[in-house]
Amino acid sequence: MESVTASLVAVLVLGTGAQWLAWRLKLPSILVLLVFGFVAGPLTHLLKPDEFAGDALFPIVSLSVALILFEGGLSLKWSELRSIGKVLLGLLTIGVAVTWILATAGAWWILGMSSSVALLLGAILVVTGPTVIGPLLREIRPTGAVGPIAKWEGIVVDPIGAVLAVLVFEAIQHGEHTGLLDLGLASMRDSIATLAVGAGLGAAAAWLLTECLRRHQIPDALENPVALTLVLAAFVASNALREESGLLTVTVMGVILANQSKIAVAHVLEFKENLRVVLIGSLFIVLAARLRLEQFASVAWSNLAFVIWLILVVRPAAVWLSTLRSDLTIAERCFLAWFAPRGIVAAAVSSVFALKLGSAANGLVETTFLVVVCTVAVYGLSAPWLARRLGFASAHAQGLLIVGAHEFSRELATVVRDAGIPVLLVDTNRSNVHAARMANLPTFQGNALAEGIIDDLNLGGLGRMLALTDNDEVNTLAAQRFAEVFGRSNVFQLIPESERDEKTKSAGRLTTGRFLFGEHCTYDDLVDRHRGGAKLKKTRLSESFDFEDLRRQHGSSAVPLFIITEKAELRIATPGSPLNPKPGEQLVSLVSSTQAQT
Repeated sequence: MESVTASLVAVLVLGTGAQWLAWRLKLPSILVLLVFGFVAGPLTHLLKPDEFAGDALFPIVSLSVALILFEGGLSLKWSELRSIGKVLLGLLTIGVAVTWILATAGAWWILGMSSSVALLLGAILVVTGPTVIGPLLREIRPTGAVGPIAKWEGIVVDPIGAVLAVLVFEAIQHGEHTGLLDLGLASMRDSIATLAVGAGLGAAAAWLLTECLRRHQIPDALENPVALTLVLAAFVASNALREESGLLTVTVMGVILANQSKIAVAHVLEFKENLRVVLIGSLFIVLAARLRLEQFASVAWSNLAFVIWLILVVRPAAVWLSTLRSDLTIAERCFLAWFAPRGIVAAAVSSVFALKLGSAANGLVETTFLVVVCTVAVYGLSAPWLARRLGFASAHAQGLLIVGAHEFSRELATVVRDAGIPVLLVDTNRSNVHAARMANLPTFQGNALAEGIIDDLNLGGLGRMLALTDNDEVNTLAAQRFAEVFGRSNVFQLIPESERDEKTKSAGRLTTGRFLFGEHCTYDDLVDRHRGGAKLKKTRLSESFDFEDLRRQHGSSAVPLFIITEKAELRIATPGSPLNPKPGEQLVSLVSSTQAQT
């Protein structure tokens, strides 16, 4: 019992530690997780998952994958389909077929696998990795349609690939005793049945949870446990009716819950996100620890050639053939053609089928894990660079997301936009939004604290958030909300009226965004100055007129706001980090109307 307990704790420690190290090193977490698992398992034998988990190992893996896909479904919005629906449909039909056929051909031709195992491997490799794609998209923040397309494909294609793998497996099991026509008809019948069961149970489970929450039949303290229980129950029930239809069930359930308007599911999503981090870390540690060194003794150049085949031939062919008549630009197609990392679903499904097939599946698991490692490494390390080269992203996004579109915010946004830096205003006030749009400023009318706001906003090119509303609580909550996107060091808010003194000000810095501008720059202070005639003045400094000269000219009443460097980079003033502009840079300050004219 003690060894089992120690092993379980070791899995959690290694999983969490690997993800922390990946964050510190700015590497894809899956790479570090696989290394940790491989070292703890086949290299040192510190972890032996089959011994401490026994027969419960793969049921636990299956349930964990179900929760991961449910959480992914919660992030999908129907509104995104208006612009990407045609492309997504092509990727999920033509793209899946092309990937399966070419991956199968490569496994048979390059790896020398039997036709049956090659077909199974090709089906497994249809899936991509939402656990890899999600963090990469949050890091890259690409502009345009490629982000939503990659997110939707990464989540929806997983249950499709899992169902396809099951159909191939059943064909392998019964193919010797069945005619080709009968086998085709049986596969079609099974596909329709799986789709009906998966979608039907997913919709029913989503409706049941929605109605229970809407009618307040579940106490607040039990909402997350009940949601978790219902997801797993629907998954198991679906699999009992049709094998591997459960992944489709939980994905459909997540999508429906995310897009209904009767109840709020933000707290459910937050709980699942935290659970996902633990599950992903634990799963990769356990699956990597199950590998054996002798499995990799046969890995040769042919395996690497197969990975190259997938990256350079299969994925580009699938993308180009499925987007032939779409509105995507060549640059967008190039990015999607270079973005198909595999993740936990491929690793888990291959491990399950290898266990069922025994010696007949030689090469299945090690090839899949090699594909996971190589695709995560290649795409994870190169996709951000490619996005920048194609103009979808920048290394250090300078754009501003400004919460609050009142007059001062609009003037500030205009100065930033005119400097060539992206800006987006968010406000619930219709007149403020209208005024911003009349000034040709990108604007979103909505609540910055609303559920799903991060998914609704186009954050391409944006790297910081300024909370400038007249409500201190809204500013604080907005800083907390967008810290998960931009990082705590890149979210700013006006100093609350209640935190002017140093004691509360320092406490605020620990729990909210960084405070903006000068020591006394509250909302009332800035707006009173602005209504009193103060304007934003942009001054280019030089050797003959430096920062000290500007201070002497405008006196202490001028409030330095930010610097625009010669490379169009933004440095924002904070009470703890006074600006030190250099010659050639532009200083933007709030000065009185008479000073602004000098």
